[in-house]
Amino acid sequence: MAFSYGPSDRHPGWFTWNLADTTRFNAQTMGDLVVREEEAPGGKRQVRLRMFPERRHSNLLDAVHGGVTLALIDISLFSAMRLLLNGDAAGSVTLDLATQFIGAGRIGQPLDSVCEVLRETGRLVFLRGLVVQEDETIASFTGTVRKPSRK
Repeated sequence: MAFSYGPSDRHPGWFTWNLADTTRFNAQTMGDLVVREEEAPGGKRQVRLRMFPERRHSNLLDAVHGGVTLALIDISLFSAMRLLLNGDAAGSVTLDLATQFIGAGRIGQPLDSVCEVLRETGRLVFLRGLVVQEDETIASFTGTVRKPSRK
């Protein structure tokens, strides 16, 4: 199993979303991640992936580094694909990711990427979302994920 997914002991109502192999990028760079499925306005389903920014995630302006925000977004594409479509997140790849930075994330406060599936085809999943911190929008994004090749 590539992911450690189960109820979070430290965050009631959330589930862990971590790689089983803690020597890889997610664990080494992002730290612990938690996820949950939610109802969006209009009754659609969305997935919220949360990280906990620390000093190691900061830039020289003491804000969350843009690269960390991009990594959160990229990981959220796969958590949404997995939870909303029961897709194979471990065998999929990002084809494109367009991001508009709108604000700066703050260190010491949870940072969330909220993602929804726009469309699924035989090989592709089209997604979009927002990165938010409390009531502030940090970034908006769209992305395309290619599902794994059939073996």
